[in-house]
Amino acid sequence: MKTILNDSKDPRFNLALEEYVLKYLDDKEDYILLWQNENSVIIGRNQNTVEEINAAYVKEHDVNVVRRITGGGAVYHDLGNLNFSFITKLKDNLNNYKKFTAPVIEALNSLGVAAEFHGRNDIVVDGKKISGNAQSFYKDRMLHHGTILFDADLATVAEVLNVKQDKIASKGIKSKRSRVTNIKPYLKEDISMPEFKKTLLEYLLDTDDITKHVYELGKKDLEKIYELMDKRYKRWAWNYGESPDFSIEKAGRYEGGKVEFHFNVKEGKIHEVKIFGDFLGARDIGELEEKIQGLRYEESAFRKALKTEPLDEYFFNITLDDVIDCIFG
Repeated sequence: MKTILNDSKDPRFNLALEEYVLKYLDDKEDYILLWQNENSVIIGRNQNTVEEINAAYVKEHDVNVVRRITGGGAVYHDLGNLNFSFITKLKDNLNNYKKFTAPVIEALNSLGVAAEFHGRNDIVVDGKKISGNAQSFYKDRMLHHGTILFDADLATVAEVLNVKQDKIASKGIKSKRSRVTNIKPYLKEDISMPEFKKTLLEYLLDTDDITKHVYELGKKDLEKIYELMDKRYKRWAWNYGESPDFSIEKAGRYEGGKVEFHFNVKEGKIHEVKIFGDFLGARDIGELEEKIQGLRYEESAFRKALKTEPLDEYFFNITLDDVIDCIFG
């Protein structure tokens, strides 16, 4: 396994680096990346940015807003948060969150933190969330990444993100807003972020000499990363995107998360469709939107069109029946 030592705190560069490793580096090699962002809101691939952020706070406090290529919900990053990324073969790893969180949990356990896997994609300590995870894939490669709240400013999270009521309860199923915590108070020894980062990387690489596993980015690598930044992560169209008006909006929360369907229906057929949510999924939701566009707005048409689609690759733990229930229930 290789690593890339990355000191950048720019979320646009860091997300472009992830995508570059996923799509362009040696596909016979596995990679582990550890990285940090300056104050930023990182938006899930399928979310409506405008609805997820406190725009006034973001502007006043100069918070970056950048969309990632993986699903899940919006998260706040600062220099008290450490991010980890695994890039590897797809194989049977898609939606296998336990596999990729296991070595991180083991590393935290070795430092005295009683971390454990919880729910669909979280790591918790004492019942409080310290890590959320998401995935994406490209051809036969996949990206799994997650956060680790080390010593983050938790008060800012409540200010910068909009938490909707349906995140607390919906569909008659009561749930509590996720409580979060930092791991620093749980460490058996007081260490700094650089020390923690080094210790975690050594554990994940299973080595005392990280230098043997380092891939050095060359000029051509950096040129491609900066190209990805310019074409995607610096663009308003990617990070916010235009949200056209829709005549029908349907939403529901299921085991796999929140999903919203926005339709413009003309003469009984779907003229425009946009799907939002904090659901996890590896495929580009735009592919599914294209398959829905043009369908008659009726349950039988949707069932027929979607029954052969790999919905679990778009919506992890959201079934066809859930989709039908959301739209027509």
